[in-house]
Amino acid sequence: MKANFAFQNLCGTVYRQGNVLFTPDGNSVLSPVGNRVSIFDLVKTLGFENRKNIACIALSPDGKVLLSIDEDGRAMLVHVRKGTVLHRISFKKAVNHAAFSPDGKYIAVTHGNMVQVWTTPSALAREFAPFTLHREYTGHHDDVVSIAWSKTSRYFITTSRDMTARLYTLNPVEGFKPKTFGGHRDVVIGAYFSDDERTIYTVSRDGAVFTWTAKKDEDEEDIMDVPSTSEGAVEHIVAYTRWGVSDRHYFNQPGTRVVCATFHPGTSLLIVGFSSGVFGLWEMPEFTPVHTLSISNEKISSVAVNPSGEWLAFGAAKLGQLLVWEWQSESYVLKQQGHYYDMNTLAFSSDGQNIATGGEDGKVKVWNATSGFCFVTFPEHTAGVSTVEFAKGGQVLFSASLDGTVRAYDLVRYRNFRTFTSPTPVQFCSLAVDPSGEVVCAGSIDSFEIYMWSVQTGKLLDVLSGHTAPVAGLAFSPSGDQLASASWDRSVRLWSVFGRARTSEPITVSSEATALAFRPDGKEICAATLDGQLSFIDVAEGQISSVIEGRRDISGGRKAEDRTTAANNPSSKHFNSVTYTADGACVLAGGSSKYVVIYDRAEGVMVKKFQISENLSLDGTQEMLDSRNMTEAGAIDTIDTTGDASDLEDRLDHTLPGAQRGDLSKRRYRRDARTNCVRFSATGRSWAAASTEGLLIYSLDESTSFDPFDLTLDLTPESILSTLESGEYLVALVMALRLNERPLIHRVYEAVPPGDIRLIARQLPGVYVERLLRFVAEHVESSPHIEFDLLWVSAMLTSHGRFLRERRGEMASVFRALQKGLMGFETSVAKLCDENSFALDYVLSQADLAAGIMA
Repeated sequence: MKANFAFQNLCGTVYRQGNVLFTPDGNSVLSPVGNRVSIFDLVKTLGFENRKNIACIALSPDGKVLLSIDEDGRAMLVHVRKGTVLHRISFKKAVNHAAFSPDGKYIAVTHGNMVQVWTTPSALAREFAPFTLHREYTGHHDDVVSIAWSKTSRYFITTSRDMTARLYTLNPVEGFKPKTFGGHRDVVIGAYFSDDERTIYTVSRDGAVFTWTAKKDEDEEDIMDVPSTSEGAVEHIVAYTRWGVSDRHYFNQPGTRVVCATFHPGTSLLIVGFSSGVFGLWEMPEFTPVHTLSISNEKISSVAVNPSGEWLAFGAAKLGQLLVWEWQSESYVLKQQGHYYDMNTLAFSSDGQNIATGGEDGKVKVWNATSGFCFVTFPEHTAGVSTVEFAKGGQVLFSASLDGTVRAYDLVRYRNFRTFTSPTPVQFCSLAVDPSGEVVCAGSIDSFEIYMWSVQTGKLLDVLSGHTAPVAGLAFSPSGDQLASASWDRSVRLWSVFGRARTSEPITVSSEATALAFRPDGKEICAATLDGQLSFIDVAEGQISSVIEGRRDISGGRKAEDRTTAANNPSSKHFNSVTYTADGACVLAGGSSKYVVIYDRAEGVMVKKFQISENLSLDGTQEMLDSRNMTEAGAIDTIDTTGDASDLEDRLDHTLPGAQRGDLSKRRYRRDARTNCVRFSATGRSWAAASTEGLLIYSLDESTSFDPFDLTLDLTPESILSTLESGEYLVALVMALRLNERPLIHRVYEAVPPGDIRLIARQLPGVYVERLLRFVAEHVESSPHIEFDLLWVSAMLTSHGRFLRERRGEMASVFRALQKGLMGFETSVAKLCDENSFALDYVLSQADLAAGIMA
């Protein structure tokens, strides 16, 4: 089995903190997610990682280069299309805002109470010192909050916590001194140039908007501070203008403060986000209210407007919300929200199209694995969701929660159609659904029993007793005749749930069992224990056949308060989730550390180790601690600095004493880097991990690597194309499969005439059947040629049916991939037919109505 899985996407978390941006074409939104940046168009997450959580991002005017700055001021210059890091720089201080000049030649960055302007490094050539400091601008008495460039890139205006704004020129201008804009009574959030650069607007946190224009004398002429020897006064009219307040406006939103604001010069729209979750649009300079709407229960942390001024993007950090609003039609373009607290569990649907997640906030969310969007949220649980499982058909989802209920959801009508409860209130921590989808079982934390219900009737069928500690894991065998349970009482039990005997002999493991999984063929069980071992149990013999020692593999990462090294710290040396690959050849395991490990089952060796995050804002990602960060009061990162905040609402502490989980109120805390659940996709091409960062998806991406199947000297792209041009489609297809270059296979595949498909499929050698079927399964997901793909699938299954049946075990992942694509076809065609039926019904009803009126 291949283990070259690479990071593909980050779902489950759409926004954390920092500012959101639109791309220059206005069709995509860039959102900081922890120490990564997600692009919401086709929904992808760039592969690079900052050292810590991202504080702000800036995009070049051409949309090719992204500047990503973390909380410590360390920045990366990233090529957006490729997702690769071009250059790195440390600004030495925390950065509040950064902005590219409109011509793309300079980058302005806040630096405490100063502003630094750097020349933009080249994205094409490698340089020894790519960042060159152009100038450093001083004058503010407190931290600079924002920077706004003029359209000509000659000037920029800054705002500060000292309640002023200042106007600077990029290059020295004779006789010019930086202009100060005062008069506000609170922090100035932003300052903006009008489209003609004749007007400047400043917005303060207390809800005041000042309009600054040129002062006028009695003759109604603009007053300018132009030196007598100055040339080019018209060119630098902004610099020589004597600015004065012409109008003062107020938002009059009682009890709220302005948190963020932006301005669109083309339409003169001022967009403001308030601490109450309300945003508003005002047309300047008349200050005419255009639109006001409450879109969140918490304050709006960031706002952006696309270049056309039609779409607005909002980010709410506390709720993790990202919204894109079209204000003219008053409709949502995008509305996504992740789990409010930690993500506890995940499950792939049987066809691999959907991923269900359960969180500490009591919500169950279902995500589309291809697009990465959440399309339904079930909020019925009143406590943390511990486990979710799909029924084998994929249309029913089950969830178990600490609120003492197990719920079943219909994914066709999107409703909770059944709720299962126990005779006495208990907390459920594990869940299993039999392959038929008719029986659901749940294990409890406090009563140590396993409850069985009928899905059809909702009645309690049986209660299995025997464990003397919480039941940490449950799993049905693929045939459905046996139920395996793992418990903290250091035992694994096998139950014949549909037989007459309800007793089971315990299989003792080395320590408290934390998770278990059945191999796809049902002949083996893998159980994870608290001492870091993976025990493999032979189902037929009822005893442990082999053990993998994983303590050293998963250990790593030192917490800020650890007195011992990572190698001697026992707290992170166990797995809490384990799953088999689709062919059963490997085992994937994750736990309370930053690593996820793949083991080869036959050899018992580690194949590969994945680090889920390199984010230093999380606890447990560093191997070595810096002794300079240790003080008499403990580590600097753990010291509560809430009382030092400048704003009253930031100094208040509303936390519950002693609360450590599910309490993300305002205080200094660091979340642990850990994996709560890992699962393999049914196709075997990807796996997902529910981690502190969100839902991480890793997949096999062969398009970026050269991996030929059977390479010879005469096998070249030119020879393949010449063979294809001569009409030898079978030979060309075999050559393309041997070279294993996806673009070539795609070209040859689509060049085959539909009438020759059946003949070519029949003559294809058996050694290439799996590769071609896997390619067809991938092609089905992205191609609009439905009939063409269906002809290939039908021809391949008909011609090689016996060959595939004899190898159904190793071909299971290919079959599931095909099923996933064909189910997508069925859904699309059914949806299109329904829409056409509704349209035809409407047209016929209108015709009947018109005929009745005429009569």
